[in-house]
Amino acid sequence: MATLHDSFLADLDDLSDYGVDVEKMEEDIAGELVDIDKLNHDNLDNFSKLHKSQRFNAILRKIEQDGIISEDDPDDCRFIIDCNTLLVDIENEIIQIYNYIRDNYRLKFPELESLIHHPIEYAVVVKKIGNETDLTNVQLDGLSPSDIMVITVTASTTGGKQLPEDVLQKTIEACDRAIDLDSARKKVLDFVESRMVYIAPNLSVIVGSAVAAKLIGTAGGLESLAKMPACNVQLLGAKRKNLAGFSSATCRFHIGYLEQTEIFQNTPPGLKMRACRLLAGKSTLAARVDYIRSEPTGKTGRSIREEICKKIEKWQEPPPARIPKPLPVPDAAPKKKRGGRRLRKAKERYAVTDMRKLANRMQFGVAEESSLGDGLGVGYGMLGQAGSGKLRMSAGPSKLLKVAKKSMKRYGSSSSTASGLTSSLAFTPVQGIELANPEALARRLETGTQSTYFSETGRFSNIKSNYCKI
Repeated sequence: MATLHDSFLADLDDLSDYGVDVEKMEEDIAGELVDIDKLNHDNLDNFSKLHKSQRFNAILRKIEQDGIISEDDPDDCRFIIDCNTLLVDIENEIIQIYNYIRDNYRLKFPELESLIHHPIEYAVVVKKIGNETDLTNVQLDGLSPSDIMVITVTASTTGGKQLPEDVLQKTIEACDRAIDLDSARKKVLDFVESRMVYIAPNLSVIVGSAVAAKLIGTAGGLESLAKMPACNVQLLGAKRKNLAGFSSATCRFHIGYLEQTEIFQNTPPGLKMRACRLLAGKSTLAARVDYIRSEPTGKTGRSIREEICKKIEKWQEPPPARIPKPLPVPDAAPKKKRGGRRLRKAKERYAVTDMRKLANRMQFGVAEESSLGDGLGVGYGMLGQAGSGKLRMSAGPSKLLKVAKKSMKRYGSSSSTASGLTSSLAFTPVQGIELANPEALARRLETGTQSTYFSETGRFSNIKSNYCKI
């Protein structure tokens, strides 16, 4: 099977007829292929060179000497900055080695990368498992029992295959290198932590020396931390957490190194996120104070820490008791209501009209008209009277008067024009007391329909002379 090198040389066979130096071009192509081989991902030394660099070894030697760092010495301050830069380089190198280990071990255990997200923990587990198929014989120390159970069950059902011996050897070597780099990172971090009193005194007072060193190292120096917003400082050091199906009610995903501070640990669970945001904001202010070297004694940091503690104590105080409110004074003046369209509509709906105002008003010395007449029924007041100037009633009888008369006729009541002494009892010499209807009697008298021809007591009142002649 032809390689890539042979295919490139085959394309150059036709160029010799045109005066092209084929040999020189072949050398150039061969040199490019050599460079491609150097970038081959299969070789760990091609991309992991930090552990052999002179800067790495020089910083570690100086740290092991445990020299005294002076605050006023610019060389010592520069060395602390170099240590922070080295911490960032170590983190990047560990990520590259982790990708190399993951790509190689994916053939053996593809589900492991979704179960363990931390690079160093992944390297430790890969080194312990190797090509082992039965994980009950493997001691997975350093992991939680839930992670060990999930890894064991998943490994029994995985579809991966065993790695070749050379690939496994390279993978184990990469795991050892990642673990060595992590131990070197811890050594540099401990050194920077012990010198944080000179680097960031105010920040160390607030969050502690260990957390301050981690924040500065992860951010890439004190200058980078001072320029970073508070929302990003809160996330420095945050890790992805594998819940493995468990509840996420007690898990905090948006908290990094600030979770390790004393203030955060002493805060009640319900106020931890609020305290973390407060710590992130105040830590950013303290880092800026340390960067400009305005307060090297740490006085600003102590005042900020006291302020944070007072705020958290204030949050925990119970709410003030409700003061009993006395009842309003009886017959007090009504409160002024606000105006508006709804209030105006309500006032218009229940307002006293001009007609009702005239009906409630009476004129002196003038009798008012009423619904039943003679002052009976509903009075109309000044409605319909001449001289009011506003409203006048119609000349005919009102509708209310007609309805009242009709109801009175229905129930047999006397007319509104009858006297109050009128009675329905009639006294006759023959029958004595007789119940009669005066209205019907008056109507018959008016119409002349009363008949006395068959009456026992009636008599002829007028007899014409021509009928009486014999």
